[in-house]
Amino acid sequence: MRFSVGYQARDRDDFITAIIEEKAHIAEVYFAYPGIANGRAQNLSAEKQAQQDAELKAIASNGIPTNLLLNAMCYGKDAQSRDFFQRIGDTFDTCAERYGTVSVTTTSPLIGKFIHDNFPGVKVRASVNMELGSVRAMETVADYFDGFYAKREYSRNPEALTAMKEWCDANGKTLHLLANSGCVSDCGMHVFHDNLVAHESEIAQQDNAYSFSGTCWDTLKNPAKQPFYLRNATFIRPEDLHLYEKWFSVTKLATRVNRNPVAVLKAYSKGSFRGSLPSLMEPNHEGAFLPNLLENSLIPTDFGEKVLHCGQKCENCTYCENAFKQALISLT
Repeated sequence: MRFSVGYQARDRDDFITAIIEEKAHIAEVYFAYPGIANGRAQNLSAEKQAQQDAELKAIASNGIPTNLLLNAMCYGKDAQSRDFFQRIGDTFDTCAERYGTVSVTTTSPLIGKFIHDNFPGVKVRASVNMELGSVRAMETVADYFDGFYAKREYSRNPEALTAMKEWCDANGKTLHLLANSGCVSDCGMHVFHDNLVAHESEIAQQDNAYSFSGTCWDTLKNPAKQPFYLRNATFIRPEDLHLYEKWFSVTKLATRVNRNPVAVLKAYSKGSFRGSLPSLMEPNHEGAFLPNLLENSLIPTDFGEKVLHCGQKCENCTYCENAFKQALISLT
């Protein structure tokens, strides 16, 4: 299993050093371009933009391909505008020349069409934010995309993954996986939250009546709800990633805002991790459990196999709750 790793401009060079050291295990580095809305908040200073430029060049010079993210959930008035697509074209030209960019991940079928029409041979992937969860869903956008990220919930649905993989193989497409999403399964706020991120610059200029941190935080701060953390998760632990090799050869690691992306990369490369399990995820909810810590090494060794094949008949099962209680330790 190799990795698609998210670029992050950090105050020290430990992450770039780790990426280059681990390049034999890295399929690509994905990144957002300054000034274009994407799936994460990113307001880079001029200094950080210069740093990103230099570090992406270093990544390219080490023979690691790069992937451009154009994965905002909404582009507002620009979604179909001629000026916007001119800008996308100019941006991709720049990225291909400076960073060896060979592919694009997007939520927009129109961006997919534009890339195909103007950059023959460049691969376009449907973002995990599109939440594609069936062969029928992929068929509806097959003309715009060369590859598809399976929806987060399918990390525990082998039948769906098999069906999607078989269709992709038969139709010359590729299937992709996000391993360390901290988002809860079937979150009713997900689309709303992603749209807020897409419009964060406009929202920041308003006199806002409410803040929004996601209902997942409010839920997990409630001790009565915490035992359901593992049951409701969509992530795959480093120890369990090998179970997915029949469907995927490359795994995406969300590392663009994680406070310790080096630990994430090393944990998944090694296939094991000792420490706070939520700290590997994006978003990272470990603060909700304080003064306790969910110790990954104390989770049962059969956890990945169990939740992959249990069929999610959670109403009559307490396996995940018991695993959570077994792994929760006090820091006081």
